[in-house]
Amino acid sequence: MRVFLDANVLFSASNVGSNIARLVDWLLAEATAVTSDLAREEARRNLAMKRKDRLPAYEQLMLRVEEVPSALFGLPVSLDDKDRPLLCAAIRAKCTHFATGDRRDFGHLFGKTVEQVQVVDLLGLAKVLAAKGR
Repeated sequence: MRVFLDANVLFSASNVGSNIARLVDWLLAEATAVTSDLAREEARRNLAMKRKDRLPAYEQLMLRVEEVPSALFGLPVSLDDKDRPLLCAAIRAKCTHFATGDRRDFGHLFGKTVEQVQVVDLLGLAKVLAAKGR
């Protein structure tokens, strides 16, 4: 199982001890976590602006996450231009899931599979991990 982590997941997972940090730790114990150069930079930029104190935890997290280059190609779904390269990177990296907390931009895709990548929110990711452990 390969799970692409969107920038907002990386941002939230840098809060050590939070539920999202524990979820990402669980993921890392069970599967491969993947992100793109664009998502990595967006998360880092937002942390630098809003939560500088979490940057060391973020840098440690990124040592455990596989980074892939961004990509852009036609998709059979509607997404904003800024979000298309993220899902394209997940597809090109042969991820099984795309995990995001971004309900506004990706909510219409939650639970759907796009080019063999299932888009899930964080509760959906927890359910996938729980099912995997059975």
